[in-house]
Amino acid sequence: MTPRKTSSQKLVWKRYAPVGLWLAGLSVFVGIVVLAIKVLVVIGIYAPAPETVKVIDGVGLGALAAFVIGLSLFALLDPKKVREFLTGRQARHGSAALINLIAVLGIVFVVNRIVYEYPVQMDWTEDKENTLAPETLSTLKALPEPVEAIGFFTANYPSENAEKILSRYKNSSDGKFTFRIVNPDREPALAARYQVARDGTIVLIMGERQESVTYASEQNITNALVRLLSPEERVVYFLTGHGEHSIEQGGDNSYRRVRTLLESKNYTVRPLNLRAENQIPQDAVAIVVAGPTGPLSAEETSLLRKYLEEGGSAVVLLDPTLLTKRGNEADAFETYLADVWGVVFKNDLVIDPSSNPITFAVSYRYDAHPITQQISQTLLTFFPGARSLNIASDKTDISATSLVYTIDRAWGETNFASLEDNSFNYQPGEDTSGPITLAAALENTATGSRLVVFGNSTFAVDAYVVQYGNSDLIVNAIDWAAKQDELINLTFTEKTTRTLLPISTWGWLGLGLLFILIIPGLIVGAGITAWIVRRAKG
Repeated sequence: MTPRKTSSQKLVWKRYAPVGLWLAGLSVFVGIVVLAIKVLVVIGIYAPAPETVKVIDGVGLGALAAFVIGLSLFALLDPKKVREFLTGRQARHGSAALINLIAVLGIVFVVNRIVYEYPVQMDWTEDKENTLAPETLSTLKALPEPVEAIGFFTANYPSENAEKILSRYKNSSDGKFTFRIVNPDREPALAARYQVARDGTIVLIMGERQESVTYASEQNITNALVRLLSPEERVVYFLTGHGEHSIEQGGDNSYRRVRTLLESKNYTVRPLNLRAENQIPQDAVAIVVAGPTGPLSAEETSLLRKYLEEGGSAVVLLDPTLLTKRGNEADAFETYLADVWGVVFKNDLVIDPSSNPITFAVSYRYDAHPITQQISQTLLTFFPGARSLNIASDKTDISATSLVYTIDRAWGETNFASLEDNSFNYQPGEDTSGPITLAAALENTATGSRLVVFGNSTFAVDAYVVQYGNSDLIVNAIDWAAKQDELINLTFTEKTTRTLLPISTWGWLGLGLLFILIIPGLIVGAGITAWIVRRAKG
């Protein structure tokens, strides 16, 4: 009687064996969902909170445990079915398929390992968008020693574009170029060592020399490499003696940060008192006149004029006379700029109705020029207490470009008395009509001398220079004046313009149904049909 009872009990428990398969199947489905979420996280489409990540990982481990428990439960409750599966024809075919799958996976793993250890860059784009210009490749080949690039990017400044560009340099350098990305908030000592003053700066180091760029582009990085290959001293002098912004003493109204930005690009920055020196040093690549509150003398103007006539360059930043100690006193230097270069600093104060306060003139648009090329599409600049500029277009041998404009509704207020009681308003025929020119770049095509003028100097003081695009504007202006803008002209191919036709809501719905339901459904249906046919044939 006991054997018969035991057999009856086995039959009862055997009826529950499919529960194990259902549990295993459900765990497989949950595992696929967890895996899909992980893929979305890796490619950046989904960014869960840390607590959610822990829950997802826990669910994945639970699914794995449920899968093992489900199969084990089925094997315990119906061992006969398991033996039939392992020894039957399906098992033999399944074993062969498993062996083939393992072989394919092994081949894929080995090939991927070889590619990872010995990467070869291949650009399959039609316009070779991911290939460095021939001049860049020649520059990398000419490097006498290794170069390391350090990108300083905080969590607020994405580094993906910089990493993509730097990877091309690394892959094309035969080991001469390496890079790393660091967070200056976590490594402040390293940022201080390389005088990093703004987010997104890339410092290139070769031996004891360094160059930095504040915008990741092939043009900028290659130019920095060329400067590393040509380590001659580049000295920028800041004029003193007339109440200019100090580059030595700190404070919100100083130019210490501008000095730091220039020194991080391997410039040597020095003060210059023309009254005392009575000459402009031979090593000067540019002279900066940053917001004098008093007039320059005729003797100083004569020295600057001679320097510019011999191919020198200057950056001149003059504030409204209302905000200086000059009053209506004649300035020999301003007279020279108007007569020879056609640059007139108008006696007004720019009022910008779009800004708050309205005496802070804001850039509305930029003209195309190397100085504004990198900021024209994404960054605004602002000028606290500016004056308008008038740039003549009929000067012989002078090529002029207005750089920064206000909105059309802005104007240059000439009635300074009305500013005291806020009764000012635009007066046609008296005030300067908008849009107002706030900055301009000029070049003498005969002598090669360059001049950049701003109707404001406050935008580059320590309190404002690191805001928005102000630092880019002042540093780019000095770079261009110092003739460091086009050390190398890169050869770029024209990009093929393609237009993607818009897809309607019903179109997106149709694509979703096709790839999410119809195609997977057909595959599953084909599998079920094949299984039924085989089962019918025995």
